[in-house]
Amino acid sequence: MSEPRGDDALVRTDPAAAPPVYFDARRELAGRFLFGQGLEIGPLHLPLTVPADVDVRYVDRMKVADLRREYPELADWNLTEADVIDDGELLSTIGPESQDFIVANHFLEHCENPIGTIENHLGKLRPGGVLFYAVPDKRFTFDHPRHVTPLAHMIADYENGPAASRRDHFDDWARFVAYKDDETSEQITARARDLESAGHSIHMHVWTQAEFLQLILAARERFDDAFDIEACARQEIEFMVVLRKKGPLPAPRVAVVEPDRPPLETAVATVRGKARAALGRARRRLAG
Repeated sequence: MSEPRGDDALVRTDPAAAPPVYFDARRELAGRFLFGQGLEIGPLHLPLTVPADVDVRYVDRMKVADLRREYPELADWNLTEADVIDDGELLSTIGPESQDFIVANHFLEHCENPIGTIENHLGKLRPGGVLFYAVPDKRFTFDHPRHVTPLAHMIADYENGPAASRRDHFDDWARFVAYKDDETSEQITARARDLESAGHSIHMHVWTQAEFLQLILAARERFDDAFDIEACARQEIEFMVVLRKKGPLPAPRVAVVEPDRPPLETAVATVRGKARAALGRARRRLAG
């Protein structure tokens, strides 16, 4: 018989239903704000559709052959081969002020130090360059039982380093996402340590759109207003922002809907696809 878990035994109802999709926010924002040459971090099988005159190089931490071993649930998908093998948080191989844009969709929640990641990304942009971020809103995903990450926690991760909070993140993930109903507290803790020692990719931080905007505003203040918020939008289960680094602005882009660009239904499937992939990885860990 399993032990009672007290306050940890939250009632795990299904995620809230995502609000209706009123427009294809990814496509519209990419069409209006992306220009020149830049990077997309971790596209997997779902790279962002960009205008025809935009040049994208793809960044990932491993090659496709290794990605297929890491994500067997994507066996039937065409994965995007990385042009650059690098840590997407650090982009150590990318020169300073060398990019017109950086796209990182469903990436910041995996970062141990999201404020530091934003700072690193800003340093890789030319003046006037763009950061394009999308993150899942926890209310509409498997993260829904978890508590929103406090802003003070992320500031501490930035100022003191993320090592002190790493164990808590894995404990939280094992308790509320990668869990089994009949596990004891000791078994949950053991699973968390296994995930941590394996360096399993989890959602370190969770937000709703309001708290994510608080994070962006706090980063803007900390970096002496080094960027402006050009646009924000919600699409199905995700929330996205477009940030512009201070500097000379490029010529305004006229958004053009190209005939071969995917319809809104495909964009929504893209958002759900990445969420399913993350949940699949958690379930494989449980099966192991």
